[in-house]
Amino acid sequence: MLKTRLYELSLFLTAVAIAFSSSEILADNTSFITAIIVFWFFSTLYFRLRVFYKNGNTNIEYGISYDLSFILFAGPLGLFILETIYRFTVYFYRKWKKIADPNEFFDTFYNIGTFVITNSFVYFLFQHFHSSFQSFPFGYWVLLFILVCISSYISGAIMVLLFVTIGESVSFKEGIDFIFKDISFLDYGKVAITNGLLFLFLQEGKWEMIISLFILNYIVNLSFYSKSQSIQNKLERDQFEQMAYTDFLTGVFNRTFMDKKMEELNQTSEKIGIVVADIDKFKRINDSYNHAVGDKVIQHFAATLKSFLSEDDYLFRSGGEEFTLCLRKRDFSETADLINSILRGVEKNSVEVEYNGEKTSIFYTASFGLYFYKINELTSIEKAYIQADELMLQSKQCGKNQVSIVNGLITKELV
Repeated sequence: MLKTRLYELSLFLTAVAIAFSSSEILADNTSFITAIIVFWFFSTLYFRLRVFYKNGNTNIEYGISYDLSFILFAGPLGLFILETIYRFTVYFYRKWKKIADPNEFFDTFYNIGTFVITNSFVYFLFQHFHSSFQSFPFGYWVLLFILVCISSYISGAIMVLLFVTIGESVSFKEGIDFIFKDISFLDYGKVAITNGLLFLFLQEGKWEMIISLFILNYIVNLSFYSKSQSIQNKLERDQFEQMAYTDFLTGVFNRTFMDKKMEELNQTSEKIGIVVADIDKFKRINDSYNHAVGDKVIQHFAATLKSFLSEDDYLFRSGGEEFTLCLRKRDFSETADLINSILRGVEKNSVEVEYNGEKTSIFYTASFGLYFYKINELTSIEKAYIQADELMLQSKQCGKNQVSIVNGLITKELV
């Protein structure tokens, strides 16, 4: 922790040295104060739209920055003043709202130091190469684009050094990958064009254009931020729903989703095969081995069932070693053939488990009950499920490892 604090303070002190050793503020007092107010106001307004990287206790900000245009206009000392005012405004606001991280005070020094150092470096590059790039078309914009890229890479290198300082194990390849992180060149272009326009407007004192550009950027960023939040919320809802409807052990749908889906299917009038499948003599497997081996058998059974199904079918874990299948878009003959194929597939396959330090192959069988019918008002899918469950029990009573089938369309039982 002490090394981290020393590193952050060293960055800040380096920024102080750069700022006060450079030339004085380049802009006149009136323009500089006006620019400070405008940039501070919109930077503070943009704050909640910025992106943060959190590593351990360190909270580091990165994202679109307008510091390049300001340092070209006012010089390193001017940027240092802006960054200090802005960063501590954010710090005190977060303290007031009680949302500040425990180490945010020192992180504030880190951010001031990083942004002043990186932008000072590209500022000196701009001063040195500006006249050379002016000699060819769009040279000004090409130079700004290159400087934005360099600024991003330097910022990444400073962050990698921070990770090393706080004790993170970072290989050379990981460090290089982080520095040249996957940021779209479109993002670099957006930053370059925005800062390029701001600098031109600052030079000409076009404050209405500057404020209009800030407002436009805010609206665009707010729109993208709102959409990204909406997408993130949807992904989280979908993930939560998937967790709520997925059986943890097997990865197939659980009983809760089965009830939901059956309610939906009840509103249709399709022909469907309801199958209840149960592993034979499962208690003997648990007693002969252990519950971990039993879980492996259940997982294998679920994977075997799933391998025979199409994307229109549903597979649910409806009990401990019991599964329910909804077989759709097939006629009775195709459905019966499929269940018999599954029966043979289960019988022929074995599951490899480790027991007492040795690998063991376990063969097992299952009993099936199939009720095929057309969904209607008289027979709900829940009643069809009960019929299939009774047929599965009938298979158990008749010797196991077999299928009991009823075609509800002709109400004739086939065993």
